[in-house]
Amino acid sequence: MVVLVAYDGSEPAQKAAERAFSEYADEEIVLLRVVEAADGSTGAGIELAKDFFGKRKEKASEEIQEEVTDLAGADDVEFRTEIAVGNPVREILRYAEEHDVDLIIVGNHGRSGVSRVLLGSVAEKIVRRAPIPVTVVR
Repeated sequence: MVVLVAYDGSEPAQKAAERAFSEYADEEIVLLRVVEAADGSTGAGIELAKDFFGKRKEKASEEIQEEVTDLAGADDVEFRTEIAVGNPVREILRYAEEHDVDLIIVGNHGRSGVSRVLLGSVAEKIVRRAPIPVTVVR
């Protein structure tokens, strides 16, 4: 089983990672950090960003690894990190499809009302669009 955790370093994302580590410690766990490309970015701009982060991927993965190791608790929980550039919802769903992910775990900031309507909810969009089970952690 492959478990994908949408990880952006926020408190909800940390809780999502903790859930994955506690409930799926024996499974393959992947933390995916999506570096959001600004709306209106040109294809060339996104490619430059992908190139830049591609070159920094190993260092960024090490940084995420260090950041998350404390969350994993037990040393025997294994996970790997991946980085993508683009729209978070699209990149998370694309990764899940391309890598035969069985479950997506995503944190939710718990916004409601006007702030949720104005900002949109990555978690909600993933839940609505994902063809596989999604666990939302608050």
